[in-house]
Amino acid sequence: MTEETNQDTANAPSGNPSDVPPDRLAINPRSEFFDADKLQRGIGIRFKDVVRTNVDEYCISEGWVRVQAGKTMDRKGNPLTIKLKGPVEAWYEDLGENPPIAKAG
Repeated sequence: MTEETNQDTANAPSGNPSDVPPDRLAINPRSEFFDADKLQRGIGIRFKDVVRTNVDEYCISEGWVRVQAGKTMDRKGNPLTIKLKGPVEAWYEDLGENPPIAKAG
């Protein structure tokens, strides 16, 4: 194995790769990061050490979540969202207690 491979393995979460949510995921079907199968399993999100249930999209490697800005809509009738920056962790809720958690670093 090369050093590059060892570093990749060291940063990867433990467990089966299918047990860890993707780096980026969105609930909007029009997004290129939408994946109904993964969303159907249930995704838990922890942002800045607080479990959030109102996340529309997240990116672990870039460290942000996108949430709705109240009840405000854009001119096409879509909810306006804001991007909040900070540490993000994600896990599948269907794995019970102590699931593998995807996080940066």
